[in-house]
Amino acid sequence: MGIALFGLLRKELVQFFRDRLILTLILWLYTIEVVICAVALSFDVSHLPLAVVDEDRSALSRSLIQKFAVSETFDLKFQEARVATATDHLEKGDAAAVLVIPAGFERDLVAGVGVQLQFLQDGTNSNIAANAVNDALQIVQRQEREALPAAGKKGVAVPLIRIWYNPDLTTSGFIVLSMIALAGMMVGVIHPAASIVREKERGTIEQLLVTPISTLELFLAKVTPTLIMGVLSIFPSLVIVRVFDVPLQGSLLLFLVLTAIFLLSAIALGVLIAAYSRTLQQALLLSFFGLFPLMFLSGSLTPVEAMPPFLQSLSLLSPLRYYMDIIVGIFLKGAGLAVLWDEALALLVIGVTLFIFSLWVFRRRVQ
Repeated sequence: MGIALFGLLRKELVQFFRDRLILTLILWLYTIEVVICAVALSFDVSHLPLAVVDEDRSALSRSLIQKFAVSETFDLKFQEARVATATDHLEKGDAAAVLVIPAGFERDLVAGVGVQLQFLQDGTNSNIAANAVNDALQIVQRQEREALPAAGKKGVAVPLIRIWYNPDLTTSGFIVLSMIALAGMMVGVIHPAASIVREKERGTIEQLLVTPISTLELFLAKVTPTLIMGVLSIFPSLVIVRVFDVPLQGSLLLFLVLTAIFLLSAIALGVLIAAYSRTLQQALLLSFFGLFPLMFLSGSLTPVEAMPPFLQSLSLLSPLRYYMDIIVGIFLKGAGLAVLWDEALALLVIGVTLFIFSLWVFRRRVQ
């Protein structure tokens, strides 16, 4: 078994690394694709065009407007005298938000009387709208805290808030890590599926089976190049992680080991798809048919806790869910195996089970 397996592995690795197109696509997924998604899918809100109607025209109202103007969230584009004119900008899409400061704003604020500001926000994109409203509330609360001591008021108790792991509350770091995880899943599933089905279409897999090799050796030879390339692709991804200032708080060695275990699950799914596919088109369609549910249930797009209970239970079968917890835990939280042992164990159980099952199906389907 050793000599035959070594020869098969050498043949598959040489063939794999000679395919420049495949290598380019894999590196693209782990690098350029990660950058594009991190920039394009960012939910960070910045430079939203703002229209302001100041009916008070006081020192405090001007101070509040200045705070909005210097914030990274809003860009002061319009200052109007009438609310109707400002809302026209909102309807036309020239402004994303409208701030209306009523007459008597400074007087009521200093007197400790409740002040009602009007903030109109374009809600067509709910994520942007929610973040913008939250930022606007923080600006107004900061103005209120500064005005009350100046007026000799005690004000209200303001809690000291500390954000752990991501103090700037940026989404780019999480998106970069989730895209790396998704790239590993895509490469792990699609490449072995396409490779095996291509051998079927060419008829070379039957030629290999009449040689003195076993289906186990053929199976290992087909999955090993993808496993090696998947682990090696992590290193150029680390450059992208560094570019986006995502810290690696935990152990790189632990991350590589758990990545290899995760790739076992992805590769096993690819082999299962190849076993039941007759053509390359079928293999690709089946791959995407399985990839999208796994992606949606992983927590990379929507928090698992926000899903219906049925889908939360279903997500426990997804190896990508556990890998997302692992990659975020190691990079952002600095978690070690003592913290991540349950995710690692679940990933190992799923990976080994899928690997053994895919080997059994592969033996039955190719013989």
